[in-house]
Amino acid sequence: MCGISGILGPGNQMKQESIVRAMMERLKHRGPDGNGLHQGKGFCFGHQRLSIIDLEHGRQPMISEDGRYSLIFNGEIYNYIELRKSLESEGVRFHTHSDTEVLLQMLIQKNVEALLQLNGMFAFAFHDKETGQWMLVRDPFGIKPLYYCIVGDEIVFASEIKALLEHPEVQAERNWPSMQHYLTFQFYFGEQTLFKGINEVQPGFYLKGNDGQLDKIARYWDISYQINTDESEKFFKEELISLLMDSVRMQIRSDVSLGSHLSGGIDSSMVASLAAKHFDDKISVFTGKFSEGGAYDESYYAKLVAEEINAHYYEVTPTANQFVEYLPKLIYFLDQPLAGPGLFPQYLVSQLASQHVKVVLGGQGGDEIFGGYARYLIGYLEQALKGAIFETQEEGKHVVTLASIIENLSILKEYQPLMQRFWKDGLFDNMDLRYYKLIDRSPEIFNFLSQDTRASFDKEEVFSEFQAVFNYPDTSSYINKMTYFDQKTILPALLHVEDRVSMAVSLESRVPLLDTRIVNLASSMPPKIKFNGGRTKHIFKEAAKNFIPRSIIARKDKMGFPVPLNKWINNGVVKEFVSDIMLGKTSRERGLFNIQKIDNLINNEQAFGRELWGVLSLELWHRKFIDSN
Repeated sequence: MCGISGILGPGNQMKQESIVRAMMERLKHRGPDGNGLHQGKGFCFGHQRLSIIDLEHGRQPMISEDGRYSLIFNGEIYNYIELRKSLESEGVRFHTHSDTEVLLQMLIQKNVEALLQLNGMFAFAFHDKETGQWMLVRDPFGIKPLYYCIVGDEIVFASEIKALLEHPEVQAERNWPSMQHYLTFQFYFGEQTLFKGINEVQPGFYLKGNDGQLDKIARYWDISYQINTDESEKFFKEELISLLMDSVRMQIRSDVSLGSHLSGGIDSSMVASLAAKHFDDKISVFTGKFSEGGAYDESYYAKLVAEEINAHYYEVTPTANQFVEYLPKLIYFLDQPLAGPGLFPQYLVSQLASQHVKVVLGGQGGDEIFGGYARYLIGYLEQALKGAIFETQEEGKHVVTLASIIENLSILKEYQPLMQRFWKDGLFDNMDLRYYKLIDRSPEIFNFLSQDTRASFDKEEVFSEFQAVFNYPDTSSYINKMTYFDQKTILPALLHVEDRVSMAVSLESRVPLLDTRIVNLASSMPPKIKFNGGRTKHIFKEAAKNFIPRSIIARKDKMGFPVPLNKWINNGVVKEFVSDIMLGKTSRERGLFNIQKIDNLINNEQAFGRELWGVLSLELWHRKFIDSN
């Protein structure tokens, strides 16, 4: 795990080197174990290294033996041993045992065709000195970040946006289209970021160019919904178990200490359980809880799994004082606000893990791949009602009937406010409009925006951008459309958070569920098998039965690491902190917010929900990046 940065294109080499070294310094937290810089005509590459594999010889930038090709790489290629053997059989010689050299040789031998053979998490830059051609590439799910901007006749790129801001001609300016995305969803669409002129390489895409010219942006991997109707549920379960085991087997490859996150949910429990089977000694597992009551404490379930797999168990209890201390720093590490307040305890759990191991496994992706969110069930409840009343089915076959869904509805008892809002209007409308309504957060947050901000908002434009993603895949299945959208938008946002909170403490985070073989298998399953009777994560739960306690699989109260902000806002340091930020002169003069509504929320209603979180994060972002520009 590392930080990469560079400049592509003609320019003064001394100036380029100076800028890249400044960018490297900004990324030092991503790679404190070493650094390197390589420069030639039309390019300058910088690298900050966190040593994980081949500690002695895996230094970067890595240059081919003839000096023609250069590579800087952030991430891990998990199947590098298998790829190395294949290349050796073709006559390729190796000088190190690192996955970086395997990636370099794969690109030299196969270029773009190598990308689909890579099993890993990665963002890298590859340069051919002889032709001036280059590639910027990001892994299929966006586990590792990569940003770029065009500055005159140069392409400037880096692992984090803050590094790009070291370039004297790159200014921090708010991007309004992305601001609309954030205010609606608390994540962003496409390649745009909250910084005007700064884009991200999208997951599963590569950029190609020559010198400072960007010639091509192309997708090399996407989810396919070619449904396999020939196989049984038993086949899919057994195949899933086999792939899960193999993914974990490859992802525990490391030359340094390794542990696992363990929240007490099914995803992290499955990953930790499979990983523990490869340890002669005990695996170390890490979790967090709050002391504000049972609604904020899942440690019982985490301890249950830890005992089952005979693990070393470590936990941390975040406090209100730490929230106030760390939140501004976390907004800085994020580069742009997104997702919810769970990033705060995630950071402290990562901090805890970094004191014991250098690599940690996690369970991210399970909900988006296998249909684990309660809103999927809400959507299908409406579909089942629609089919029963009108005797129609938009999906061709009844994936979920009213009779089959009833026994699984108890999971929705904590979602009454969402259901009340969802069914208030638009009942039985098109699937895209209904799912948009399920994930749209703007009705709440709009109350806390100024009149001018609301007037500038184009809801039709945002919905059109939503439709372009939701309706893109070649499938009529509602569950596949919903999970596809989430895999392309929400999942990269959650992975963004995981990357930043782990890299902030120089910890490598790996996510074994996000293996393209697993996702390809899930997308080929008939929806009725994947989402049987509206049972969230049905096939994954079936696969997990022989590996984790049944009480974990049967849980209907999974929390998702809620933070007791509603309790903290009543008084004390959190109320003082939020009041100082949101009700002070700087926030008032910004003109974005309805200060009177925010004041009433803090001092009278004393509520701290996603809407207050959204505006607080946005204000802190402005102060950290825009005001100081």
